[in-house]
Amino acid sequence: MKFGGTSVGKPERMHQIVTLVTKETEPVIVVLSALSGTTNALVEIGNHIANGDRNTAKQCIDKLEAHYQSFITDLVKKPATIAKAKAIVAEHFEFLNIILKISYSEALSKDILAQGELLSTKLFCVYLEEQGINHLLLPALEFMTIDNYDEPQIGSIKVKLTQLLKQHNDKKFFVTQGYICRNARGEVDNLKRGGSDYSASLIAAAINATVCEIWTDIDGMHNNDPRVVKKTVPVEQMSFDEAAELAYFGAKILHPASIWPAQQYNIPVKLLNTMQPDARGTLITEKAGSVGVKAVAAKDNIIAIRIKSSRMLLAYGFLRKIFEVFEKYRTPIDMITTSEVAVSLTIDNPTHLKEILKELEPFGTVEVDENQVIISVVGNEISRTEDMVKKLFGSIMNIPVRMVSYGGSPHNISLLLPAQYKTQILQQLNKGMFGLE
Repeated sequence: MKFGGTSVGKPERMHQIVTLVTKETEPVIVVLSALSGTTNALVEIGNHIANGDRNTAKQCIDKLEAHYQSFITDLVKKPATIAKAKAIVAEHFEFLNIILKISYSEALSKDILAQGELLSTKLFCVYLEEQGINHLLLPALEFMTIDNYDEPQIGSIKVKLTQLLKQHNDKKFFVTQGYICRNARGEVDNLKRGGSDYSASLIAAAINATVCEIWTDIDGMHNNDPRVVKKTVPVEQMSFDEAAELAYFGAKILHPASIWPAQQYNIPVKLLNTMQPDARGTLITEKAGSVGVKAVAAKDNIIAIRIKSSRMLLAYGFLRKIFEVFEKYRTPIDMITTSEVAVSLTIDNPTHLKEILKELEPFGTVEVDENQVIISVVGNEISRTEDMVKKLFGSIMNIPVRMVSYGGSPHNISLLLPAQYKTQILQQLNKGMFGLE
């Protein structure tokens, strides 16, 4: 059972989690994110230290500490547990104050970011102790590891976690941190943004769990973005493939990488709402449940690159050379279309854009369009669904579509367009594909 930042963001939410977990009859591992807003605050602190602005960093540390002190007053009530909670907060903020005197490094920034999950899990355990609930804190840094390529080592995680659980087979309730891990050098690291979902899926796979529950503040995966479109409905069931497409192409409820460990070990995933625990949510399994369009998602901050070359005509090896440039800079490609004289593709990571463009120049004329968005229409076997293409293109006739990807996956049709049309296209697709206004 994984609970995100909004699910632990207020003391009463933590109390609510305990109510949910204690209803379970099976042994449970609870994976917690940092309190909402904490990771952003820690990123800000790290940035100020990196820029040498230690005074502003100190102000941010003090502000965050005050937030945690007020959080404690509503979390626990007994003097002994209040003292314990205050000691935990003091210890972690002492660390943050000490690093103000240390020279900044990438490794130090990862240590800073880890404080959020360490704090949330320790404070949660203090509350469990006050309630007299038998539990055990499993430190994620003792079993969650990534290799030199930042990929989780599921075999190693499985061995280490199983050994830890065997030592405490009398316990039924475990708590651990999402997001944080150790890298190949043994240093504190993380699974990147949204990594708590990934942690939960990896843990579920490692222990062969009966189910991996992702608890957030929305009742499952919706057919469209509820922040942009007024009327949306939750999708009751979808396959791992459909969920992976939606997560990768922008559905914010789920971290893109978090599907494959569950899929690999065939662990059902449920997306549930902490605020409405009785809502059905979304079940993700091997089976799709039904055929046809399930949902649309939007992926922002896309960069489109077009390489035009008359020399490409009938030239074998051309695409390989282009892909090698992106491979060199470890930059994934989202979409690709080709013609006789041009290749258009998209990326979502601008880190090495300048170097990539320089290396592409010898191949022909290179054009770049930033601030694009990918809209993905996802569903089971949608390429075989009658009238689907007619409905789709009928819904977007007045929108300038830059690229279309159709056929690469039987579950996904993706469109690239300028970002300013995002709201309009999502609303039009909601009406045209789902009959919702």
